[in-house]
Amino acid sequence: MRITRRAAVAGLSALPFAQANAQQTFPSKPLTLVVPFPAGGPADIFGRNLAQGMTGPLGQQVVVENKSGAAGVTGIDFVAKAGTDAHVMGLMSASAGAIMQSLMPKMPFDPAKDIAPLVLVVRVQEVFAVNSKLGIGDLKSFVAYAKANPGKITCGSAGTGGITHLAIELLKRETGTDLLHVPYRGAAPATNDLLAGTVDTVLLDISILLPHVRSGAIKILAVTSDTRPPLLPDVPTMRELGYPKVNSDNWYALVSPGAASAEARKKIFEAASAALKTRELIDAYAAAGGVVGGGTSDELLAFLRQEGVKWAEVVKSANVKLE
Repeated sequence: MRITRRAAVAGLSALPFAQANAQQTFPSKPLTLVVPFPAGGPADIFGRNLAQGMTGPLGQQVVVENKSGAAGVTGIDFVAKAGTDAHVMGLMSASAGAIMQSLMPKMPFDPAKDIAPLVLVVRVQEVFAVNSKLGIGDLKSFVAYAKANPGKITCGSAGTGGITHLAIELLKRETGTDLLHVPYRGAAPATNDLLAGTVDTVLLDISILLPHVRSGAIKILAVTSDTRPPLLPDVPTMRELGYPKVNSDNWYALVSPGAASAEARKKIFEAASAALKTRELIDAYAAAGGVVGGGTSDELLAFLRQEGVKWAEVVKSANVKLE
């Protein structure tokens, strides 16, 4: 087949237009949403519902990939190292996005450069709960009991350095109590030990405790949020009980690689924002104890900075160290 000089020149001149058109057709293949925690947990539930909700607006399937480790840092590091490929996204937690930078000697990625915050996906309320057999029905009684037994009351968290651990440190500081922190490898084993009476109390995401509250096995004394839990409207907030600084909502945010194009990030943001407004996703999150997020990318960036400062102060004042 003979190619004329004119045809060759025409082909070369068309390359920039073809490249531009390729950028405009993002996404050009299925996308991956990295959930940096094991399958079956609250983060996985939130991620899979978001992925399903984004599939329609993006016109491509969004596949969830679980990459757990280092309190969520491992999965977000994978996203950060995806380069310019916006087909890779991550569901970043409070631990990876605002806490671990104050605890790890060296983060594997630069949060300010290597990831691009897109939108706040969900807030998850945390609650302070006791085994019902302890016979304590309200926070005031618990604080009195803890002060009478310093260093003897155990409190389980989902792991050292995570948001549930730091929430315990906030609780100890603001109530003037000396609780013995017991870190677990996740919320499930902490809950199991609370039910067995191995630990006296826990401070965990509300979603994992709901079934046991309804069965009467545990008693929630307070929620560490500004508002009462929609699913448990009789549970008071720490603010109502006189401890406004004990505020520790967990949260998850959607992020892209920092080097992804602005056009691609815009399309992902619009798809996620559309999904977060659907009744299906709102109801699914509510059933798991989550409150749908939203807002702009700039608002999320400001929120991340605020959270980073807040938890850095707690890490320093409580002298928290990774084990």
